[in-house]
Amino acid sequence: MTLFKREIASINAAALLIGAAGFLSDILGLFRDRLLAGHFGASRELDIYYAAFQIPDLLFTLFLVGAATAAIIPVFLEVKEKDPDEAKRLIESLFNAFLLVSAAFCLLVIFFAPLIFKFLVPGFSPEERSLTVLMTRIMMASPFLLSLSNIISSVIQANRRFATFALSPICYNIGIIFGILVFLPAFGLPGLAYGVILGAFLHLLVQIPTFMSLGFRIRPALRMHSAIKKILSLSVPRVLSLSMVSITVLIVNAIASTLIPGSIAVFQFARNLESIPIGIIGVSFAVAVFPRLSGAFVKKDGNDFYESFFGTLETVIFWLAPIAVLMYVLRAHIVRLALGTGRFDWSDTRLTAAVFGIFCFSVILESILPLIIKGYYALNKTSRPLIINFAASGSIVVLSFALARVFSDPSAAFPAFVAHILKVDDVKSVGILGLALAIAIGEFIDFIFLFRFFLKEGKETFGFVPKNGFLKETVFLIAVAVLSGFVAYGARLFLNLFISLDTFFGVFFQALGSGVAGVIVYGAILYWKKNSQLLGIIEVFRRRLLKPDVLPSELGS
Repeated sequence: MTLFKREIASINAAALLIGAAGFLSDILGLFRDRLLAGHFGASRELDIYYAAFQIPDLLFTLFLVGAATAAIIPVFLEVKEKDPDEAKRLIESLFNAFLLVSAAFCLLVIFFAPLIFKFLVPGFSPEERSLTVLMTRIMMASPFLLSLSNIISSVIQANRRFATFALSPICYNIGIIFGILVFLPAFGLPGLAYGVILGAFLHLLVQIPTFMSLGFRIRPALRMHSAIKKILSLSVPRVLSLSMVSITVLIVNAIASTLIPGSIAVFQFARNLESIPIGIIGVSFAVAVFPRLSGAFVKKDGNDFYESFFGTLETVIFWLAPIAVLMYVLRAHIVRLALGTGRFDWSDTRLTAAVFGIFCFSVILESILPLIIKGYYALNKTSRPLIINFAASGSIVVLSFALARVFSDPSAAFPAFVAHILKVDDVKSVGILGLALAIAIGEFIDFIFLFRFFLKEGKETFGFVPKNGFLKETVFLIAVAVLSGFVAYGARLFLNLFISLDTFFGVFFQALGSGVAGVIVYGAILYWKKNSQLLGIIEVFRRRLLKPDVLPSELGS
């Protein structure tokens, strides 16, 4: 229990803790997806399940107008610095106002769901659409609970109590898994929606004890705190930006619903696999560094701000470069290990691996985006990312319609080339590849402009942007990662001579051996070049980091 009460001041220690918990959560997520894949395969039933998630996800994004951690934390810290008691009153006021507004929105969506889904799943039959509406109505409790949990999470993160925050997504996945194992047999497909509600409730429940131990209470607040206006002004641009992302996903899924049954499921499975390293590394470091960035901005300390930002950025690339390359090389192995059971056959595996392969090219960029967005919020600059994300989302929508049409004819030159590279050239329908490619291109556009203008905003705030070897170091890391990928590919071909792929353990040991070969080469070259990130990790183990009961606060501070 000490770990849940202790403040963790170090960026790396907090990121390590959040990443470790994220890894456990992702393992549970893989188990969840494996259960779903084995029970349903890439089928219309799973299309319905994932389509039903769309409106709750969009509503949760809209609720972030009042519950966005990126907006709450800097305002909360600013108020707390002046008067800790006033900061408590701010949270109480925000919590109560949000209870009323979010409940009203959920009821409206429940009422209008049948009309909404006429447009969101045009490829579904009336019966399939009716079931989608039913599941959405059941799931509407989840965005309500998760958003309340997000407000509590903001307080916990601002006070650097990262252990409880890290535990909440684990509880969320446990609830969904319980729904698959218990509610699905009892209630049929709607049982999956009951599991989602249980997961959201556990996500909220696990954070309440830490929240209350900090001196906060959930009680009626009759007045609207003046600082809420600032939270709203900071969060509205970000919420609009995220809403554009959610709306883009709605449009992409609407197009996918017109493709072969199972296309939405294939797309979602690939996206879930891609999100694992993004959550473990990209999001973990962004969450861990955000209070530090906000504090540096409040103190007008540009050196500390840039040191924290670029140091974290280099760490993320150090970890993600080899992971992204190895994920691409071993994409079929990963999909088989994660999902290849029951009704999820070889055809489903190959198509999912192809979509996953496209997403591998954007893993690094998507892992950096949370850090850049946190940087904008720490600077209290939110309008610029809104405009950029709006343009990027628009490009994804246009590309999705265009590429879905191009890939509708798999014999055409470009679709045939992409299908050949991804080893699905004998698959009759590859339209989902066009949608995946559209998203990857749009995310690249998003990253380029967000990063460029972030540097401009930083210069306007602090009067300078430090010169460093970030670009050179990034190119070097990616080049070494690509080389390690070729080594892993060669090792895979060699191991294929001795290890059969007919069993789960055969696939596992071939992937493990290939991956280890690539990692050894990556590590050896970086050690030879005296890479600071690698030497820092070696030093951490020399200090026997893993032995103390609690992560040391001085690590990487």
